[in-house]
Amino acid sequence: MNSEFRIQNSESQKLAVVALGSNLGNSRQIIPVAMVRLQTFSSRPILKSSLWQTSPVNCPPGSRIFLNAVVGLTTRTGETPESLFQKLRELETEFGRQMKKVLNEPRPLDLDLIAFGMETRDSPELILPHPRALVRRFVLQPLAEIAPELVLPGQSRTVSQLLAGLPDGETVTRLS
Repeated sequence: MNSEFRIQNSESQKLAVVALGSNLGNSRQIIPVAMVRLQTFSSRPILKSSLWQTSPVNCPPGSRIFLNAVVGLTTRTGETPESLFQKLRELETEFGRQMKKVLNEPRPLDLDLIAFGMETRDSPELILPHPRALVRRFVLQPLAEIAPELVLPGQSRTVSQLLAGLPDGETVTRLS
C-alpha cells in the first residue's frame, strides 16, 4: 500500500475512496478536472490512479467506452458519508449529469463513494461500502494501483486479492 494511504482513521478525519467514470463528452478532460475539484474536499493531497479505459458494464446497447479512475482523499473534520455523498452529487450536476432516465446511461461524470473510513451504511440513498465495487474490475483495478493492500469495510481480503478473484470479461486498459 502507498505509505501516503496509511492514514489513521480518527473521529475527525476518515479515508474516503471515490470512483470516477465518464463516457459522454471529453472524458479525457473531464476526469482530471474532476480530480482537481475532489482535492478541495480533502485535507491532504489526494491519491490519484491513472486513467483506465473500460468496457461498459450493464449499460444500454451501443454505450460508449468509459474512462475510469479512483481517488483516495482524507475527509475534513466534521465530514460525514452523507455530506460527502451530497457534494459528489452536486459535482456531477456541475459537470452536466442529468437525472437518470435509464439505468447506467451515458454520463459526463459519475462519482461513486466506494468507502468512507470503516463506516457502513444501508439506506435508500447510500450504501457503504459501495455494494458493486467488489465485483467491478473498473473500480478495483484503479484502486489496486493506489491502495493494493486496502481492506474495505466488511471484507477480509485486500483490494488486490478481490481483483485477482474476478472472472474475466471486463476490458480494462491503463492509459498513458
